[in-house]
Amino acid sequence: MQGYKDEQEEIYSNKVRAGKRTYFFDVRATKANEYYLTITESKKIFDDEGNHSFKKHKIFLYKEDFEKFKDAFIDTIQFINDKQGVSSLEDTSEPADDSSDGKDFTDINFEDI
Repeated sequence: MQGYKDEQEEIYSNKVRAGKRTYFFDVRATKANEYYLTITESKKIFDDEGNHSFKKHKIFLYKEDFEKFKDAFIDTIQFINDKQGVSSLEDTSEPADDSSDGKDFTDINFEDI
């Protein structure tokens, strides 16, 4: 019998580095070719001798729950923005592909030059 991980097919993966944590957004398919999302938080931790390991937390999100999850996530982020301002939650995302050559950049303000 194959292990559970062997039964999953990875379709798409996206990674977000955030300080000591890394978040992985992985789309996988069931045997019936139904897509679902796994969100994994991985945090590097050190023991007393300085050896490191990774502590991981994972959630599985199935497509019938995507809309409810998205709505709750957006509502929660909006609550934080309303209560504490946007400064700590502004878009600090980086391009998913670090090899960006800037060809897609079109937002130029000549007054800033």
